[in-house]
Parts: sequence; structure tokens; C-alpha cells
Amino acid sequence: MDTMTSTKVVAGFCAAFLVFLLGKWAAEGIYHVGGHGEQAYVIDTGVVESDGGGEDDVDFAALVAEADPDKGASVFRRCQACHRVEPGENITGPTLYGVVGRAVGGVDGFGYSDAMANHGGTWTIEELSAFLENPRNSVPGTAMSFAGLRSDTDRANVIAYLQSLSN
Repeated sequence: MDTMTSTKVVAGFCAAFLVFLLGKWAAEGIYHVGGHGEQAYVIDTGVVESDGGGEDDVDFAALVAEADPDKGASVFRRCQACHRVEPGENITGPTLYGVVGRAVGGVDGFGYSDAMANHGGTWTIEELSAFLENPRNSVPGTAMSFAGLRSDTDRANVIAYLQSLSN
């Protein structure tokens, strides 16, 4: 095969690829299904939307009292990439030693995000549960990128584990 023929073959592949990319770009422009921003108006149908339906009825303190700290230690392995449980050992996240009952943003020497530093309050069992379920919803603007623990049992076990470490 001579140089002219091989050049034509390569140019044919490049042109076919270019046509494919342009077709993809045009199709995305025409059939884009992403959001278009906020709704201009909302029609009130009288139906009240709920988050999960009845999960607020759980007495979380009782669930933590019955929880298994050993199972919580195994669930906590997901957290070990960013958190330690030894006193004073901060890495990407602050130490979780003594977190139950501690002030939110209360570890000295750790650089909290503005959202967490300004959140205020104390890490109660209920507050920890809400944060562990959905950190970004509980403290909007937090730097914690963890998606959350959806299971009540997993959250209760982790909190029982963290309680067992302090005092």
C-alpha cells in the first residue's frame, strides 16, 4: 500500500469519527434531559410530601442502647479513611474519640469548614444520627463528602461503638 492510499484510509477514519462526534453533540443539544433550573411556579395540589414516611417514630436512644458496638466497629471501617478514634489524632477529619456529648466543631486544632464551625450545638445521639444519615442535609455546606448511612441499625451500632470508646 502506497502513502497516498494509507493517507486516504486514515483520513476516512478521522472524518467518520468527526461526524460521529458532531452527531453526538447535536443529539445532546436537541435531546438534553438535564434540569432547567428552578421551577417558575408550583401548583399546590394539597398533597404534603414526606421524606420517608414514619421513620421519625423510631426512638433512636433506645435503638442505641440495644446496639452492638462490635458491629459498629465493623461499620466504622468505612469512616477510617478520614477519622481516627484515638484522642488527639486528627487526619482528614477530626478525631471521633469522645464525640458523643462534645460540642459540634469542638476539636481544638482541627480546621473545620465554615458550615460546621458555625453550626453550633452538641453531638447528641439524635444529632449524630441525623448527621450520619445525610451529612450534607444535616449541615449544609459541610466539607464531609460521605454519602451517609441509611440504615438505622448501622447508625445505632456506630454511635454505640463511638460511645464505648470514650470513658
